[in-house]
Amino acid sequence: MAQALGFVTKTENGAFEGTLSMMSLKKRISIKPNEAKESDGQPDFRVFTEDRIEIGGGWNRTGKVSGKSYISLTFAAPEFGPHRIFANLGRAAGETNENVMAILWNPA
Repeated sequence: MAQALGFVTKTENGAFEGTLSMMSLKKRISIKPNEAKESDGQPDFRVFTEDRIEIGGGWNRTGKVSGKSYISLTFAAPEFGPHRIFANLGRAAGETNENVMAILWNPA
């Protein structure tokens, strides 16, 4: 079952602003379009903390069954330990504002 690690709101310039909350970690983050992308292997988005430290990336993806677009996120930072955290941006449950997205972690 997916678990929300935080919530972000889409801004007018295509970025997302919000909070990443995991156990004792609570950080304001920005998910910004990668203006300098030069190849398919590079992320479409870069994830930064409020103090401008890059902690991850995001890739545009299309669901195999639904055909809907979504953003796949990867987080990596010393606070997370030696492992990466994988998540997706998806509609927040019960949210009526289509610009509010949940950072959804699915451990399975």
